Amino acid sequence: MNSLKKILMAITLLLSITISHAQIKNATTETVKIYGNCEMCKSTIETSGNLKKVAKVDWNKDTKMATLTYDSVQTNQDEILKRIALSGYDSDKFLAPDAVYDKLHGCCQYEREAKVVVATNMNMEAKVVENQADQTISIDTTVAKQQEDSKLKTVFDTYFLLKDALVKTDGKAAATLAKDVLTALNAVKMGELAMDVHMVWMKEMKGLMAGAKNISETQDIKRQREFFIPFSKSMYELVKVAKYETPVYLQFCPMANGGKGANWLSKENAIKNPYYGTQMMTCGKTVETLK
Repeated sequence: MNSLKKILMAITLLLSITISHAQIKNATTETVKIYGNCEMCKSTIETSGNLKKVAKVDWNKDTKMATLTYDSVQTNQDEILKRIALSGYDSDKFLAPDAVYDKLHGCCQYEREAKVVVATNMNMEAKVVENQADQTISIDTTVAKQQEDSKLKTVFDTYFLLKDALVKTDGKAAATLAKDVLTALNAVKMGELAMDVHMVWMKEMKGLMAGAKNISETQDIKRQREFFIPFSKSMYELVKVAKYETPVYLQFCPMANGGKGANWLSKENAIKNPYYGTQMMTCGKTVETLK
């Protein structure tokens, strides 16, 4: 009976993996250890790691092993494990923030073996690795961060230029600049972003891409301004965590969006309304300063 049960479980697992492969393009499958205790852990780990048609996570509470099946063009193991870590669960590559772990239900608070493993490895490496090698790693990490910060700055800079084109009621320039925003967005490697920025990027990326694409595909200034409303909302969420080199002002026009009001971002505190241009150039106010 037990043998039959094991065979059925194996068949079920095989079918599950096969279905995952069928639904996910460019499928890559890897097995990693993720720490947890129970079925509640399983639900959280799998939910936080899964992305529709992009990534599928199957976690076994007995072995603590997770099977990751993902589209290798759109994501990678690190991105999946980062999301899982932010939900409270350690792997041997990424540790959950202590504050998140502390909020897990009592039955989900597993022994944090990964933390011990990482600490032990660090101590062992400290004994055998030269200071020069440590400095090289530090420099490489800093360079990678600076590169991604620079790419995000390009995203924000092209957004501000697009906003200025709308202020001037220049639909042709706005369409061209929206293409530049789209290029800048595509250049960002989300796997190299800081974890807090990475999570916002994952949430807002679709809206940012769609907004830039929609604006680029028309020179109708009215339509462009309509698309600019949700686009600016997503950009605000991103700049709020990624930061910009100088203060950024969130500004609000109560007349835009059919009287519902709409926001935009500016490097200047002075109001230059992208939704009305010269018709009502100074309509609006600064509602938040991001530093």
